[in-house]
Formats: sequence, C-alpha cells, structure tokens
Amino acid sequence: MSVINNVISWFLKKRVSQIEYFRSHPLKVQQDTLKDLLYAARNTHWGKKYGYAGIRNYETYRNKVPLQDYENVKPYVDRMMQGEQQLLWPTDIKWFAKSSGTTADRSKFIPVSREALADCHYKAGKDVLSLYCHNNPGSKIFDGKGLIMGGSHKVSEINNQVYIGDLSAVLLQNAPPYGEFFRTPDLSLALLDDWEKKLDKVAHVTYSQNVTNISGVPSWNLVLLKRILEVTGRNNILEVWPNLELFIHGGVSFAPYKSQFEKLIPSDNMSYMETYNASEGFFGIQDIPQSNEMLLMLDYGIFYEFIPMDAYGQQGEKAIPLSEVEKDTNYAMVISTNAGLWRYMIGDTVRFTSLSPYRIRISGRTKNFINAFGEEVIIDNAESALDKACRATNAIISEFTAAPIYLDDDASAAHQYIIEFEKEPNNLDHFTDTLDRKLRELNSDYDAKRSADLMLKKPNITIVPEKTFFRWMKSRGKIGGQNKVPRLFNNRKYVDSILEFTRQA
Repeated sequence: MSVINNVISWFLKKRVSQIEYFRSHPLKVQQDTLKDLLYAARNTHWGKKYGYAGIRNYETYRNKVPLQDYENVKPYVDRMMQGEQQLLWPTDIKWFAKSSGTTADRSKFIPVSREALADCHYKAGKDVLSLYCHNNPGSKIFDGKGLIMGGSHKVSEINNQVYIGDLSAVLLQNAPPYGEFFRTPDLSLALLDDWEKKLDKVAHVTYSQNVTNISGVPSWNLVLLKRILEVTGRNNILEVWPNLELFIHGGVSFAPYKSQFEKLIPSDNMSYMETYNASEGFFGIQDIPQSNEMLLMLDYGIFYEFIPMDAYGQQGEKAIPLSEVEKDTNYAMVISTNAGLWRYMIGDTVRFTSLSPYRIRISGRTKNFINAFGEEVIIDNAESALDKACRATNAIISEFTAAPIYLDDDASAAHQYIIEFEKEPNNLDHFTDTLDRKLRELNSDYDAKRSADLMLKKPNITIVPEKTFFRWMKSRGKIGGQNKVPRLFNNRKYVDSILEFTRQA
C-alpha cells in the first residue's frame, strides 16, 4: 500500500468518530441543526416573513412555516436566477442544479449554496470514503483513480452570473483542484454536453488507467462499462481494471442492475456502496457492508421531517420530527436545508429499518406508484418482487417500467410491466407467477384486489428489444445525467409512449 493511500485513509478515518456522535445523539444534533438554520436565515426575505428570529423550538417552526413543494418555491428561484439575493438564504447563490427526477417534461432548478457544497455534498463524499476505509482497512483505493462521469452545465440565459447544470456537473465544477489528481476523466471531458460522444471518449481515455473505484447512476455506468469492453475486446472489466474494488451508486435502486454488474465484474472482493444523494441534498450512506439500508446523515445542515404516506396529500396532513418516526412505515420526506429550502417536500418516500441508529431504505416517490384500483403498489414492492422473479427464472433485467391496464370491454384490469431483459426468463409464466405471488406477500392491498381474480388479473409482461429504453430516452432528449426511467406510474403516459416507440422502430 502506498504512503499516500495510508495518509488519506488515516485522515478519513478520523471522521468516523464524528459520525458515531450523531449516531448516539441524533435528536440533539437535529435540534442544533434547526437552530443553526433558523439563525442563519433570520434576516433573509423568507426569514423575516415567517419570523425566524422569534422561533425557539420545532413546534413553533412547524406551526408558522407551511409545507412547500417546488411550485411554492419556484417564484423565489426565478428571482434568484435573475440575480436577486437574500431571499431564501443569506449567502449569494449562483449555482442551480437542474433536476427532472424522472423523464417528466418540466425541469426543476434547485438552489445550491456554498454551505450546501462544503457542509453537505463534499462532506458526504468524504464520509463515503471514510466509512468504506473503516469497513475495509486493507483498501488500496487511493493508489488509483475514481471514474466519475459528470453531467453538463452552462451559463444561464437570464443572467450571466448564474450557472445551471446537472448536480454532478455543479459538484465537479466547484470541486477543489486537488480532486483532479484522484479523478478520471479530466474536467473538460467529464462535463461534455454530448452524452453519446462522452461515453465513447471516456471509454477510450480511461481503459488504460488504474481505476480503483467508480461513482454514479447504475444505468449509465452499465452503458459505459459495456462500451469499454467493446473498445478493449476484453471479457470482463477486471481484465481492464484489475484493481477495481468499489462502485459507489445512487440515483436509482441498485437491485435491478446488481446481477449485470456482478457479471461484468466477476469478483467476490468487489464492494458496492449505496448513497442517497439528490439535487436538494445528500441524505444517506450505506454504512454496513452487504446491507440494503443507509445511515441517515444528520450533520449536513439538513433538518428532517416526515409525513406518513397514509396522510400525505390529505386535508390536515402533518409532518413529524425524527423523534416520532416508526419502523416499517412509509414516509414522505420533508427537508429544511442550508441552501434555503424550508419544509420542502422532496418527493421521495422512505422507510426506517432501524431507529438506533436511524437507518432508512428509499421506498419510492410520492408520485411514482400504481394505485388505480386501491392497490397502492410502490416502487419498493415492485423491485423486490421482480428481483425474486429473476432469481426464480435465472433472468436479468436491464430496465423496466409499469402502469395499470384499466378495465374495459376488451381488457381485464391488471398491471402491465414493460421489461427489457439482459437475459430473458427460462420460463415467462413462472416469472409472472413469482412476481405476482411476491407482490401479494408484500402488499396486502394488492393481495385483496387480486383475490379470486375479481378485480385485478396477474401482471401482464411485455418484453421489448435490447436498448429500447436507451433509444426511447434518447428520442426524448433525456439521456445521461439526472434523467431516469420512471419505474411505476399511475397512468399509461410512459408505457404507451414506449409501446408506440417500439411499433415505429
């Protein structure tokens, strides 16, 4: 192990004791975070409007400040993008992370303050490596480079002092210069606009380097790894990068992609580490190897609240603090941040797997579910059931999405899954039966609607050709960066679009 690897690993491990502090004192750390946020923003336009100077506790904060979604925040964002400051946060905000979340047409522009960069996103990046080194004391990760493909950014057309881009581009552009020493490809290539050109160039530039770790969204990294094998003519990625030891992933669930990565990287020593990062902040890190849960990170300048999903969107809905959450309940997450988002409903749902310390799993999106017949199937249900079906039939899924089939004279009500397989099931009927059975085990509402086939029939599986999802996303101008395939949707907008696209192909 090199001296530089030893020194960096030692430095990062010092952070583990600080993480242990908020593990042991989570409620105090969250109370202090709220106090600091309110004090910092007391003289902003927002802080004066809601009397932040006079708020002394959480109950007052909850009673005074209403819950917000992006439509509520957008007028302030528009003014900040014109150059106006001191609206939501006291320091100047010149960077905005463009986020679509799914393939939706409308983009969101999330303010990114310098405090959010330093105390949240970059701190989290160090914590990922700190926890990894703590769990893997023999790691040689810093003897090589980390491969990161960023998005793109540009100067705003409204104000030439304001910049917008994918979160990854914002982070790369503002990263300290020494980061270039540990990262590949260089900044100009990592931020290239043309995603297909970037994939090809990155493949050619990086295959000869000593890459020890990869970071990013699983779907787009799979495309890159396959391109690298095409360029090099090798059989697997370890023949290209023999010292590869870690993939840090986030953005979408890893479950549908895990078997594909294990096929491309055939090593029992390869580590996979999940993170929960978004344009609005960095929220969770997998701190236990081989786990499917993440530690909720409590000292990043983010104060958390949660809305039980059975009350979400209902009259009188009420958020609760961390101290009141329960295990195995589906919650919509609400955040107040050091970038000026106040009681902001991020749109994600989580379940707590542990309360000491607080660990979570992402269960879905508040708008990405199927509830056409009262079945309330969430993404977590579907991905768990699909994983079981794949293991039962030796199948590998590349991409999928699902939507309801509505009852009419010509069709029975059901859920339709559009699936692109890396490896098709050895028995499609068994795959369908396993999927259906697991959904019924996981979701009592779905089970009730499936009873005796009275309302819902078994899932309808439609297989589409290889690269269908990539080509469909490309046709919509939605490849790379923060763009993601919607997994579940409560109407047929995306499913019908993909089916029409395959008919025209």
